[in-house]
Amino acid sequence: MSILVDERTSVIVYGITGSYGGAQVKSMIDYGTNVLGGVSASKAGMTHLDRPIFGTAKEAVEMTNANTAIFYLPAGAIMGAVTEAIDAGVKLAFIATEGVPVHDVMILREKAKERGVWIVGPNSLGLTSPGKAFVGSIAPEFTSPGGIGICSRSGTVSLAISSHLTMNGIGQSTVISMGGDPVLGRNPIEYLLEFNKDDETTAMVLIGEIGGMKEYEVCERLGELNKPLIAYIGGKSAREGKRMGHMGAIIGGAGQDARSKMKALEQAGAIVVDTLWDIADVIKGLG
Repeated sequence: MSILVDERTSVIVYGITGSYGGAQVKSMIDYGTNVLGGVSASKAGMTHLDRPIFGTAKEAVEMTNANTAIFYLPAGAIMGAVTEAIDAGVKLAFIATEGVPVHDVMILREKAKERGVWIVGPNSLGLTSPGKAFVGSIAPEFTSPGGIGICSRSGTVSLAISSHLTMNGIGQSTVISMGGDPVLGRNPIEYLLEFNKDDETTAMVLIGEIGGMKEYEVCERLGELNKPLIAYIGGKSAREGKRMGHMGAIIGGAGQDARSKMKALEQAGAIVVDTLWDIADVIKGLG
């Protein structure tokens, strides 16, 4: 098994004709992800990458039975587009866009949960279930099938750790870039709980970082997990008030630094590592 994406994932794309979105979609198609079409009111009736473009999400879902929507759109367009897709009936919404207004994300987050929809992102690099499907930009060549579930606040680090594990002969069930904005569609603990229920996943890796308090929610609920959790927190050298890489990675108050989060996770029972490259050795030692 895996979580969120697999062979049954079927996708419609907002921004399919853009240079970045189009390149990502071509890679998904080449891998075998079931991309069924695009959504654009101004380009309805056209085709791109041999896929039809529909005028609305409702039309696209009715015609294709798609269950997933991907958004490569400007930040100001995300609220309307995601709302449209949720109302059309998709169950997974992947938002690549960075800097979506926080208030918009808060509204979308609550609406999605009411409808049983899972939002990945905003500011997410994507998610990959190796050997099955991928959505976004976590290229399959960095991954391999196996039993380690990875969820990372940093998209770049999700690539680095999956590649490192693969080179060490350690496969992954699903690799997820959760998103780097301050407010996310789902928090880390929600992904970990899904991995905990997945029969294929044998251990979990959490890549956290400075900024926000999301890792403390993991500490509070770690007792609900019955699989090993290995945690790494990026940004140990970051200075207070200096943003590290993306919008959510900034020390905004007490407890938001890396060392505080590492200490809290270790006290809660996670296996906390000092570098990314320690993770493979820890997994090998689990037996």
